[in-house]
This record gives sequence, structure tokens and C-alpha cells, in this order.
Amino acid sequence: MRCLSLIQRISIAIDVAMALDYLHDHATYPIVHRDLKPSNVLLDDDMTAHVGDFGLARFLVLHDTMLSQSMTSTNGVEGSIGYIPPEYGMGGQASVQGDVYSYGILLLEMFTGVCPTDERFTDGSSLHNHVATSFPHRVMDIIDPKIFSVKNEPGDIVLTQENVYDCLVLVLQCGILCSKDSPRERIAIKEVINQLNWVRAKLLR
Repeated sequence: MRCLSLIQRISIAIDVAMALDYLHDHATYPIVHRDLKPSNVLLDDDMTAHVGDFGLARFLVLHDTMLSQSMTSTNGVEGSIGYIPPEYGMGGQASVQGDVYSYGILLLEMFTGVCPTDERFTDGSSLHNHVATSFPHRVMDIIDPKIFSVKNEPGDIVLTQENVYDCLVLVLQCGILCSKDSPRERIAIKEVINQLNWVRAKLLR
């Protein structure tokens, strides 16, 4: 089975973040996806990532500066276990911050190779906590080893261990900040795009 390299994973993460940024800030009305997960990220022949499956998506419509309740209510917990933000489980309304949470979990999964529903996560533990407790000094212990099994092709950039470590710390930091329990503590998707673009540029120097 073909494995994705570090730079390919970062590029995919940027593509998904840019798709969310478009949905949240550049569509006619803000749109929340509500079911962001690996199986809803599709790769084309050029390895460009596209977000698919909008079956649970909702418009966020403004009425007198208040979000329309009928358009944003979660109507019960919908989405995929492991990627649903905590506030949805407590009856919270759909929001762009909810998509950011799902993206954060997706990002952590992409770089650790661990699914958020892994059987190791019991008794209140989670993928977020798994990464946070190893951050930043032991991140190399939890990174998906398949990232480093990809053989370099002629012309590929040779990455140094120090450079890779610094970049992985920044990537996982984005995932941790996106998947905070409190929506107010999550960073904006635009900031994620800026950080990941910087990481990719650093690796490609």
C-alpha cells in the first residue's frame, strides 16, 4: 500500500483547511460541513485534496444579527463518532468552530496514524490528550512511522531530522489547538492555513 510522505500529508492538510475556509468565510452564506473525517476527504490524480459528502452540511443564516435557530440546530448528535465536537453532544448549535474541532482531530490522525475511536482511548482519554501529553518533547514517539518509510525519489528534497522535528511540532500544535474542548479556545482556520503553509515552505527550502 502506498504511503503518504510528510510533505504530501501537509499539502493535504492545507487543501482541507482551505476548503473549510471557503465554506466558512467565502461562500454566500457560511456553511458548516458537520461531518469532516478521513473518508470524506478525496484525493485526485494530482494528490490535491477535496472535501466531499455534504449530507449533513448546514447554512448559517443571519437574521437580525442572530443565527437562525432552524438552520443551525444540530437536531440531535449528528456526525461521526470521534470527530464530533463536545458541544454538539450537549445540544450545542452547529458552528464553524465545530468544523475546526473535527479538522483538528483529522490533522492529529493524519500525522499519528491513530484513529480517534482506537480501543486504547477509554476512561476519558482521547486522541487529543494522547498527543497533548507527548507535546512537544516526545512528539517523535507518537508520529506515524510510515511517514519515514517513504523512499526518496531522485530529485526529492532530503529532510534533516531537526527540520522535521520542528515542523511536526508546529503541525501537531495546530491539531491540539483546533481540537480544544472549548470552542472559544480553538484557533481560526485561517491561522492554521498560515502555519501549515509556513511549515511546508520551511521543508521545501
